[in-house]
Amino acid sequence: MTTPLVSLPDAEAQCQQLADLIRPVLTPHTMLVGIYSGGAWIAERLTRLLNLPEPAGFIDISFYRDDFAEKGLHPQVRPTRISFDVNDRRVILVDDVLYTGRTTRAALNELFDYGRPAAVELAVLADRGRRQLPIAPDYCVWKLDLPAETGLTLSLAGQHLSWKVEQHD
Repeated sequence: MTTPLVSLPDAEAQCQQLADLIRPVLTPHTMLVGIYSGGAWIAERLTRLLNLPEPAGFIDISFYRDDFAEKGLHPQVRPTRISFDVNDRRVILVDDVLYTGRTTRAALNELFDYGRPAAVELAVLADRGRRQLPIAPDYCVWKLDLPAETGLTLSLAGQHLSWKVEQHD
């Protein structure tokens, strides 16, 4: 069910809810990979909340975007860090917001450069709809419908995650 945007939920509480959704399906071969930047913050929290023995991986999709030629390089390119063998592992990609699906597609392309996972699932805090690609989250705690000109971003202040909504022209 899609909820109207009246007030913004507590992103920290949402991380706990997401952990609660993932916990029952964890296996010893499950690894988390967070998409920079919001997904990386969430993957770090999930690793702690789920008591995972190995740290999460982090992926920067800057060079895999399909709009790279249009927009150029993002000014904050970070190194992809996947310190485990992805071959035959169950990987949960973690992101903050699922919107068009293009970020997830780019992350999948890069992930497969590291090997062939047994399975890849998607966990997000927010699904704002309006997909341009056939991608859906396996784990999601907040579904909402926002106009295209409205941005939804996760921010980190100190150690606290919070949501921001902005209108674009």
